[in-house]
Amino acid sequence: MADPGPPRPRLGPGHLGRPGPRSQAALLPRGGCPVTRRLTVAQALVAFLAAQFTERDGRRRRLIAATWGIFGHGNVAGLGQALLETGGKAMPFLQGRNEQAMVHAAVGYARHSGRLSAHAVTTSIGPGATNLVTGAALATVNRLPVLLLPGDAFATRPADPVLQQLEFPGAGDVSVNDTLRPVSRYFDRITRPEALVPAALQAMRVLTDPVATGAVTLALPQDVQAEAYDWPEEFFADRVWTVRRPLPDRAELAAAAAAVRGAERPLVIAGGGIRHSAAESALAAFAEATGIPVAVTQAGKGVLAHDHPADVGGVGHTGTAPADDLARTADLVIAAGTRLTDFTTASGTLFQNPAVRFLGLNLDPYDAHKLAARPLVGDARESLDLLRAELAGHRVAPAYVQAYGAAKAAWERRVDAAFAAPDPDAVPTQVQVLGALDSVVTDQDVIVNAAGSLPGDLHKLWRARSSRQYHVEYGYSCMGYEIPGALGAALAEPGRPVWALVGDGTYLMNPTELVTAVQERVPLKVVVLDNHGYASIGGLSAGTGGEGFATAYRFRGPDGAYDGDPLPLDLAANAASLGMAVIRARTVRDLREALAEARAADRPTCVYVETRTPDTVSGPPPAQAWWDVPVAETATRPSAASAREEYDRQAAQRRRHL
Repeated sequence: MADPGPPRPRLGPGHLGRPGPRSQAALLPRGGCPVTRRLTVAQALVAFLAAQFTERDGRRRRLIAATWGIFGHGNVAGLGQALLETGGKAMPFLQGRNEQAMVHAAVGYARHSGRLSAHAVTTSIGPGATNLVTGAALATVNRLPVLLLPGDAFATRPADPVLQQLEFPGAGDVSVNDTLRPVSRYFDRITRPEALVPAALQAMRVLTDPVATGAVTLALPQDVQAEAYDWPEEFFADRVWTVRRPLPDRAELAAAAAAVRGAERPLVIAGGGIRHSAAESALAAFAEATGIPVAVTQAGKGVLAHDHPADVGGVGHTGTAPADDLARTADLVIAAGTRLTDFTTASGTLFQNPAVRFLGLNLDPYDAHKLAARPLVGDARESLDLLRAELAGHRVAPAYVQAYGAAKAAWERRVDAAFAAPDPDAVPTQVQVLGALDSVVTDQDVIVNAAGSLPGDLHKLWRARSSRQYHVEYGYSCMGYEIPGALGAALAEPGRPVWALVGDGTYLMNPTELVTAVQERVPLKVVVLDNHGYASIGGLSAGTGGEGFATAYRFRGPDGAYDGDPLPLDLAANAASLGMAVIRARTVRDLREALAEARAADRPTCVYVETRTPDTVSGPPPAQAWWDVPVAETATRPSAASAREEYDRQAAQRRRHL
């Protein structure tokens, strides 16, 4: 959705989630009795959400910019009626096709809005509500705000059970919405109208807290949604929630600077917190002043442009050789805005220098202390600027800079070789598809992906040109995120070309929001790579003794295994049936032309390409670091026994950093 700009000027400026003082006074008429407005709970909630704003660095944005919805008996007469009354003015509405996908779209929107603006999602009770769980988990894992408004069973219990109600004999107040509790950062069930006031304020507090944010759930019993109440007018006043930039403690800052000065081979690992803080320029200035190289996680890729001298690429299991070699020999790792997941740490095997120590630069103390790190708790942008000032005049040795610069140049040559397609009339490999796309896009394009083998290839090879370009959801690595996530990103930044890169497994799981893109006339670009199965898990299965069991899309063969002919699927025809313009690309030459045509298109367009299995030249470089996927300790098949031997060898390198 387009940025609506500043709020309506009728009220005074707010601060920390409070309405301005003039607006409070205006709410008291002659005689001192507060003004009230009689509305249903659903109508009041919509009016309240329309008046919430965020502010950071002097820029104000609407907090809840739109509401997604699929209506059923649990919300059609409540929130459905309330949204209808606004006529789309106070609260724009977006019609979804799948509840999980609506959350994914909201998450894509929030990420591209810098977590300063979000979407709400409403569903009926029952399956509509439980379909939210996966999307809610994804939002919370990735620390991205989304407001969930599922319908709930009757609070007054006039008939028990009602349609779609799950009966739980041990507790009368449990409903299917309780499945959202563990995946929400805040959860409340509004069983009385007056309870909406404190719950709504708490919900906004969590959505705008840069540490606590994630999925927020307000479960709304269907009878309560339609119940009328006299609401204080002040509840609907414009309210501004300041997104904080906490400064680090001075003693922690001094200790951090001393640690950097004492290191000979420091390395920054930059994560998504750099992006969320809008700290890209601060990171670049820090790297340029100190000469310290910067490796990136999936969430952090792009915070430095790929051609920045300090950028050494992705780190960890899907990382580059320069980044992983630097991590193995680093004596100080500055973990900046990262959760340090197992892919980043190579399951605890990456940091092999016996003297290695960690500096945890993070807004969240929980993450700042990981790996027994010296914490530097504060906003990433402010902390990097202050640390750079503390280190004025300090710089790593020139030989260190020259060495990682040479390693970076050598890696770029490996990327060139992987992207190259000498025969333009050949069927492309997956990496050659990325190479063709790389030749088409600019720093304005956004690349969205989440699952399968593509995230690994992208993290190793993609040349991110800007912080906005690289959008890979790898916190939850959720199949089915790509298309709705790309739709949300496109709604957040109209005019940017947005590409959803989708394998055939992901496409079959969740293509429904293609219809929404068509309906809303969003010129989404979707690239479907058909490799006839779950290629990523197939490779993992082969490497861990599973022999690719049940990972190919094939008919059953004579012995009952899935090793017969490929299934006769036509995903391009399916996309066309959902309203997409479709271009089939059979060769590298076709692909280049199709991608250029799709980028120029002003309507939702799908490029479909069957990929071939790469050879040792055209394939991506192998993993540069390990990832722990346990292998059967006892097995009769030789493949599993061999895989277990390799597993034990790699696991022996694991370290506990204390």
